[in-house]
Amino acid sequence: MISADELASETLDDEVGVDALTLGRRIRARRVARELTLEQLAAAVDRAPSQVSMIENGKREPRLSMLRSIALALGTTVDDLLRTDAAPDPRDALEIAVERAQRGPVFEALGIPRIRVSKGQSDETLQAILSLHNEISRLHRERAATPEEARRANVELRATMRARDNYFSELETLATELLTAVGHNGGPVSQQVVADMASHLGYSLHYVGDLPHSTRSVTDKRNGRIYLPTEQSASRDSRSPILQAFATHLCGHDEPRNYADFLRQRVETNYLTAAILLPERDAVKVLTEAKNLRRISMEDLRDAFAVSYETAAHRFTNLATARLGIPVHFMKVHESGTIIKAYENDSVRFPSDALGAVEGTTVCRNWTARTVFDVEDRFSPWYQYTDTSTGTFWCTSRIEKAKEGEYSVSVGVPFDHVKWFRGRETPHRAVSHCPDESCCRRAPTGLADRWADQSWPAARTPTSLLAALPTGTFPGVDQTEVYEFLERHAPRTI
Repeated sequence: MISADELASETLDDEVGVDALTLGRRIRARRVARELTLEQLAAAVDRAPSQVSMIENGKREPRLSMLRSIALALGTTVDDLLRTDAAPDPRDALEIAVERAQRGPVFEALGIPRIRVSKGQSDETLQAILSLHNEISRLHRERAATPEEARRANVELRATMRARDNYFSELETLATELLTAVGHNGGPVSQQVVADMASHLGYSLHYVGDLPHSTRSVTDKRNGRIYLPTEQSASRDSRSPILQAFATHLCGHDEPRNYADFLRQRVETNYLTAAILLPERDAVKVLTEAKNLRRISMEDLRDAFAVSYETAAHRFTNLATARLGIPVHFMKVHESGTIIKAYENDSVRFPSDALGAVEGTTVCRNWTARTVFDVEDRFSPWYQYTDTSTGTFWCTSRIEKAKEGEYSVSVGVPFDHVKWFRGRETPHRAVSHCPDESCCRRAPTGLADRWADQSWPAARTPTSLLAALPTGTFPGVDQTEVYEFLERHAPRTI
């Protein structure tokens, strides 16, 4: 059984455990103000001076009964000692900051022994220690923002998506509740319905010509405003930036702590956006009817909800396994052959690097995602079977355009599930032996013999090849530019 004191101690831990340093400094400040020695305070509360010293140094959290005794001896109250505002004075704040730094991961990782923070050390000395700690932390964050870190984060995120069949019921519920709140009764979600959603959530829409160049939208949470560009991209749905802007509010996102957090939030935002544009109930109805007729088609799904092909294909991956029982894979591939996005739960074997990352690798030339670039008819879907080391897969693919060039969007399923899809009768078939280099990565012997020593191509090097990932709370976004923009457009009070 837990005693009253133990219960009180647990309650105190919950309230002040993370701020024991501030509590300790406040006790010491009150003691010094009353001109009491450490020994005198210890005697007043019937404890050893060493115990009181540990409390004052933030190394031990007192039980509530002890804190009452200390407050009584110091002529104050428990509430006063447990205030959550700033430290007693700037010097105490500096000492607390240095103590916290010494207890953090930087000192531990570097094996630096702690120093005893005392009144004998000057403010300059403590400030120098704190500045060095902060700079090491900053360098560590920048070093972590590397392509390797991004690939690791993508690998972990894809594993989470695969474990859930890329179906997030909590986000489906959020989308359904919002659609119901604005009276949407089915069919495509119009621009007006999206604007009604923003209004329902307390946001007004403002179209401006000076949106920061590194952003698609900017949300002013203080004044409930969403700023959007006056000129819409020809390749983007005009509803998506609005949905993405308030989706982060619906998802309860805080500022991302690291790149993995940023990626997770982006996936959740995109998922919720698609779940609103293609509501689960309606989309499942359309897909179930198509499955019964054995003619599931990404084009039909796209047209039914007036979305882009990529949005329809991505949304299909959310619902295919969880609601239709169909394992699936998805790929977005640049015309250079580089994988931009990928997802699978059907055992297809994507190319990957040593970390297990798929993004940034090159897909086999014989896969549908690459052969579609050689098709003259860009208006019809391209279907193909591909025999691989892990089985035969059927895939449907289309070419989309963006400012970065052309890219293919592909959805595929194992051979056993192609019976549900339109285009299963296609005669197009290819064989892939990748990752064996003889498949498509090594030039034919005769061709190589003629040109191996007679060619010197000038590579079109991506500008990001040698750059670290963008740093900052929101990678790639200039915070100063955003703050200046908000300052310019904030409503003025008279």
